[in-house]
Amino acid sequence: MARIAGVNIPLNKRVEIGLTYIYGIGQSTAGKVLDEAGVDKDTHVKDLTEDEVRKLRERVDDLLVEGDLRRERSQNVKRLMEIGSYKGLRHRRGLPANGQRTKTNARSRKGPKRGSAMGGGKKKIRKH
Repeated sequence: MARIAGVNIPLNKRVEIGLTYIYGIGQSTAGKVLDEAGVDKDTHVKDLTEDEVRKLRERVDDLLVEGDLRRERSQNVKRLMEIGSYKGLRHRRGLPANGQRTKTNARSRKGPKRGSAMGGGKKKIRKH
């Protein structure tokens, strides 16, 4: 089991795909890391030698990944909220922060719909 940056990389996948299991490494970064380490992209993780795993670990340690990256991103958002910027206010209110429309859509950010105008409320009992 190859363990890089505190993440267990699945053995039955190609190294290029396996590295993307690390938070902060996508396919393009994985390709660059493999080129720098001199490892073939088509090799499976289970076929890596200890030396190749060590080289990959050294390259990934130079990058900002996993906990450090998560911490930095959350600190950036907190900073925006503290200085009272528009983007910070959107984060505080739980709304989209990058200029998307909110009249329709944005449900993943705003949460489920509250009671709608049509069909909401109590049913009235009709007397004859």
